Amino acid sequence: MKRSEQTAPAQGEQKKLTGKQRFRRVEPYIWIAPSVILMAVFILVPIFFVFRLSMSHVTKAGLIKDFAGFENFAKVLKTPAFGMILKNTLVWTVVVVVLSTVLGFMLALVLNNKFHGRKIARAIVVFPWATTLVIQASTWKFIIDTDFGTLNTLLLRLGIIKQAVNWTPTPEAYFGWEMACGIFVTIPFVTFCVLSGLQSIDASLYEAATVDGASYFQKLFHITLPLVRPSLTVSTVLNIIYVFNSFPIVWVITKGDPANRTDTLVTYLYKLAFYRGRQGEAAAVSVLGFLILLVCASVYMVYTLRKGDES
Repeated sequence: MKRSEQTAPAQGEQKKLTGKQRFRRVEPYIWIAPSVILMAVFILVPIFFVFRLSMSHVTKAGLIKDFAGFENFAKVLKTPAFGMILKNTLVWTVVVVVLSTVLGFMLALVLNNKFHGRKIARAIVVFPWATTLVIQASTWKFIIDTDFGTLNTLLLRLGIIKQAVNWTPTPEAYFGWEMACGIFVTIPFVTFCVLSGLQSIDASLYEAATVDGASYFQKLFHITLPLVRPSLTVSTVLNIIYVFNSFPIVWVITKGDPANRTDTLVTYLYKLAFYRGRQGEAAAVSVLGFLILLVCASVYMVYTLRKGDES
């Protein structure tokens, strides 16, 4: 009788312990459930809707009529301007991401050093990133204005030029200024991503390398770059996504004009959807951009991670 009374509490404790273990297994899923639900509602559902829209006949009022297959994609690909717009998008993305990454990395190396006014310098660097892209693009558009722009005014006051210069004589020149604006507003993001990686590097590694007689560039390529690679990977992948989908800069400065010469995929699909009422084709352009972005970002991440594992 006593033995049974002793074993009963033990079995109860075992059941309670098993219940706790089960709860601990389920607990992580409970905590991430709100995020998963939000992602499903605000990301997956819209993606599904866009894919459905791209394969449907859609009225100008936005009503889905019937299944169209790949008809919208065929219309987009046959458009004479689409090849030029795709080229503009790729050039825009590559130039802005590459130059902002290089310049941001160099600036992070400078800001990682100790000097007077470093906090003020970091605050100044973050300012372009903190302001909205619409304000930045409007400012750049005012700067390069031929008649009232601050660039011409400054150069005239300094006596460098004798008359106002037209800084945007061609669509290519306009597009170049847009890329310059994109680089300017992207540098702070890269700088602070790299700076966070630089500050996590143990100073003793540099001290040991100095004792061994390593030069500045040897320490840069054999210590700094390998240890900062994860931060660079994150900043580059996010930059590819942000820059590829960037809308305000191009739209505020040129709206893709003249004749789609400065359009990117994002501004072009906006025109298709809201100016011409061709929402099915606009959705097809969106899907094409999504697939291009997915492939490019995946290839870069796989290549970078494999290279990191090998090193």
